[in-house]
This record gives sequence, C-alpha cells and structure tokens, in this order.
Amino acid sequence: MKFEPEFFVKLKFSQNQIEKNLNNAVKDLGIAKKVDILDVRFTYAYSALIKAGIALLSYHQVKIKSVVGHQAKIIEKLAEILRDDSIRVMGNAMRTKRNLDFYAGGIEVTEKECREYLSFVAFILKRTQDIIQKTKRSPF
Repeated sequence: MKFEPEFFVKLKFSQNQIEKNLNNAVKDLGIAKKVDILDVRFTYAYSALIKAGIALLSYHQVKIKSVVGHQAKIIEKLAEILRDDSIRVMGNAMRTKRNLDFYAGGIEVTEKECREYLSFVAFILKRTQDIIQKTKRSPF
C-alpha cells in the first residue's frame, strides 16, 4: 500500500499508542450513542470514524499530516486497508455534511441518518478493533 509523502509520514507507534488512538475512537462513538442531540450525535460519530482511521494508520506505523484534505485521505486509506469501498462512499458523505455544517451555515441531521451513521461507524470501528487487537502488535 502506498502512503503519499505529502499526506503521511512514517512513525514508530508503540502498541500502547495504537490502543490509545483506538480507545479515543471508541470513546467518541460511545458519546455519539448516548447523546440525544442529533447534531452532536453526528459530530461524534464522524469524529469516531476519523479517529478509527488514525488508529488503523498508526497500526501501520503511519501518521497523517495535518494538511488540506487530510480527513478525505484518512477515509480513503481506511477504505483501502479494510478493502471496503462503502467506507469511501459513506465516509465522504459524512465528511461533506460536516463541511456544510462548518462552512455553509449549518446542517440538519435526521434521526434516520444518525442511526445509519452510528451503525456504519460502529461496524467500521469493530473491524478496526479486530485488526488491532488480534495481533497486539504492529505489522512491521
């Protein structure tokens, strides 16, 4: 798998650091599941997705650079690593909605959308956990 140097840097992550990244994603998903405010639920679900990608990248000993487009790149690599193009589709739909919230005067998220997003992110996070916790070590 190719990690473009304009977006990624190789970095040695300990198992503890990888698990901290993973636990950070799990925490955000937990918040998303508990809160009743739909916008907040959506925001934390999206955050959990991005943090799951960061955890999986750290497992591969790669760190994302904070540059324009880095969240889209996290979604792209998450889809590549898990070999699941639905991640690219749903992840970018969530990213676009989040960008509308930030830059276009806000969004309205429905209960149905939140359920779909939460289910999707929970599934992706479970797959990420399975990979990271299966080996308890990085692949390199």
